[in-house]
Amino acid sequence: MTTARSHEMNFLAPSVVRTIGTRSLVIGLIFAVLAIVGAFVRPGDFFHAYLLGFMDWLGVTLGALAFLMVRHVTGGTWGMVIQRIQIAAMRCLPLMMVLFIPILFGLPHLYIWARPLDTVADKHLREHLQEITQTYLNPHGFFIRAVIYFAIWAVLVFFLSKWSAEHDHPPMRDTSARTKQLSAPGLVIFALSIGFATIDWMMSITPGWISTMYPLIILIGELMSAMAFCIVIESILSRYEPMSTMLKPSFAHDHGKWTLAFVMVWAYFSFSQLLIMWAGNLPEEITYYYRRFNGGWGYVGLFLVVFQFAVPFCLLLSRPLKRDIRRLAFLAAWIMVMRWVDLYFMIEPNYSETFRLTWLDIVVAVAMGGLWLAFFCRNLASRPLLAAYDIHAQKVLEPVHGGH
Repeated sequence: MTTARSHEMNFLAPSVVRTIGTRSLVIGLIFAVLAIVGAFVRPGDFFHAYLLGFMDWLGVTLGALAFLMVRHVTGGTWGMVIQRIQIAAMRCLPLMMVLFIPILFGLPHLYIWARPLDTVADKHLREHLQEITQTYLNPHGFFIRAVIYFAIWAVLVFFLSKWSAEHDHPPMRDTSARTKQLSAPGLVIFALSIGFATIDWMMSITPGWISTMYPLIILIGELMSAMAFCIVIESILSRYEPMSTMLKPSFAHDHGKWTLAFVMVWAYFSFSQLLIMWAGNLPEEITYYYRRFNGGWGYVGLFLVVFQFAVPFCLLLSRPLKRDIRRLAFLAAWIMVMRWVDLYFMIEPNYSETFRLTWLDIVVAVAMGGLWLAFFCRNLASRPLLAAYDIHAQKVLEPVHGGH
């Protein structure tokens, strides 16, 4: 397709995007009311569920940012067709900043180090907390570091979004050098910030437990959930113009291969953490898995092994499935659900020795997801689905030859 013809096309998002956004907002508000009721009735369960839902949807937001930077560094036409989806997702960061505020009010419900030390029965743990709360884990430091994390992510989102918007108007531009110069060091800084945020927001739930693999598991999980989300959205949009013209089977195939890679890396990191701690057999380390192997939690872990790794891995080996966006989207949606289960398996056993799933775990996740999707749809509808004046965008519009 020629450049002139591409400029004649309408790249605006179809009306279904606003329809989904409106419905998501309604669902989000209804479930938000239920969640608020739960906050007053069962505050402990509410904040546990809130942290779970927050980390789940923050993962899609930041995963989209990280994957966009990966695409800028590596190049590839496959990334152009979902670039605006990723940008719309990462531009939900302001919403996540606002949603982080309740966590600050729920610190005593979430973290033992945020409670008065005289309420800790274990003498050894109390002495450990007395030392660590003075040097690192305390509400003031927690807040300051959170501001720094969000500031880093906001700067990356701002410039990548701003530079992408420049491609919506003539003249034709090639900004790949500029975006690569930001994305290459940005990925390193991003990974470090995610690591420290993971320590603060999740690992510190059990302050005596440390794992260097844990932040990597969170990071790869965010990339996996973001890629799965992009596949679901592009599948919906593929029924309408312009995505029906832009999305080729080869692009869907590439997205499926990325998903397969993330699934394998997630399994590798998760197994490596288990193997290292099992071999070390140190009391302060094996408590993490001891609790998750007992009290019914072991069945959740087995469920993850089968349905977040084994089944998706086997299905994603199929080339026809990866090239069929509709079938691939069903698997991607399932991976997003399993990502929530994975986070649930990481967070909830810290608070309960036996398997426990409350209605707030579901309600809060749906409430937050509805609000997030409404914000995402607003972002997606505000810009064309393809940066028509990006010099690399023309390859997306080239006709398919020979079915490849």
